[in-house]
Amino acid sequence: MTSMIAKVPTAHASKYLQQLCKHWQHNLAVEFTPEHGTVTFPKDARGATWASDALVTFDAGADALSVRIDASSNAHVEAMEGVVARHLDRFAFREAPLAFDWTPA
Repeated sequence: MTSMIAKVPTAHASKYLQQLCKHWQHNLAVEFTPEHGTVTFPKDARGATWASDALVTFDAGADALSVRIDASSNAHVEAMEGVVARHLDRFAFREAPLAFDWTPA
């Protein structure tokens, strides 16, 4: 398992967390509150063949959205980083592109 975390500066962390979770809950396993959310991406989503599911965890703070990705490999984490960044930038279009500073968790 490989894990990465990023603190994404924004004053709208809770709003974006909820928008992302509502967007993904139509197709994925999602649990969320205004402050915390988890999204499970199946290992075979969209024809992928990852070794295991990926888990994305969001925590909303006053000035940043914390994003943690737990995935099966470095390549899987990198793919998920792109998925999360693209979707978050889409919802945060007024302040996009947001700054993602990924570091090992």
